[in-house]
Amino acid sequence: MIPRPAGPWLRRAVELGVDHIDTAGFYAAVGGAVRANTLIRETLSPYPTNLVIATKVGRIVREDGFTQGTAADMRPLVEADLESLGLDRLDLAYLRIGARSPPHGESLAARFEALAELREEGLIRHLGISNVDADHLAEARTIAPVAAVQNHYRAAQRGDGDLLAACEEAGIAFVPFFPMGGGRDLDDERLARVAARHGATVGQIGLAWLLASSPVTLAIPGTGSLSHLEENVAAAAIPLTEEDLADLA
Repeated sequence: MIPRPAGPWLRRAVELGVDHIDTAGFYAAVGGAVRANTLIRETLSPYPTNLVIATKVGRIVREDGFTQGTAADMRPLVEADLESLGLDRLDLAYLRIGARSPPHGESLAARFEALAELREEGLIRHLGISNVDADHLAEARTIAPVAAVQNHYRAAQRGDGDLLAACEEAGIAFVPFFPMGGGRDLDDERLARVAARHGATVGQIGLAWLLASSPVTLAIPGTGSLSHLEENVAAAAIPLTEEDLADLA
């Protein structure tokens, strides 16, 4: 989620070289009155030519919470994102399925086929899937090319290591959400030990490890201040040594 006075943060991120922004039509600012897509459009449009904006569709906002969209909902969800972001084409659209964990055994075919049709129409450039397992990835790839997978993965949450390996083998980007725990405590002795060695924060080492874990990983950390944004971006320049990586294994 993005707090309302996010304009300076978004502009500063682009100034620092950030060229990938992750959002969703169901992301709301604090209080729920303003959507993240609106803030992004108001602040950054017209967009820099090198900026990739990734969004997620599949969840529908209701007064009593969220519900899962059907194949018939994909077009209106994509069109709503295009309008709110002020775009003619979405750079990357993920199909987000399930709630807190991947819905094992649930087919995504009908919904992904609907998005693939919109890609053929030119409304989407690349397709991704989110909150999925290896079977979902295999199913999606029989329908259309998958450019990225977005799942929960971080230094202290490595349950999707096999899925990451599958993405690496196929050249598919792996983009973990909650890369620093989603605001939860980052108390981890391994991270703290390496952080002390580099004069860095535990969060920075978590991000540095994530980027070092595979050539296909991307980081999408959230932020609560300009200083935190700058701290996150600086993590990309921390060179983890073999000793560091062994400590974090």
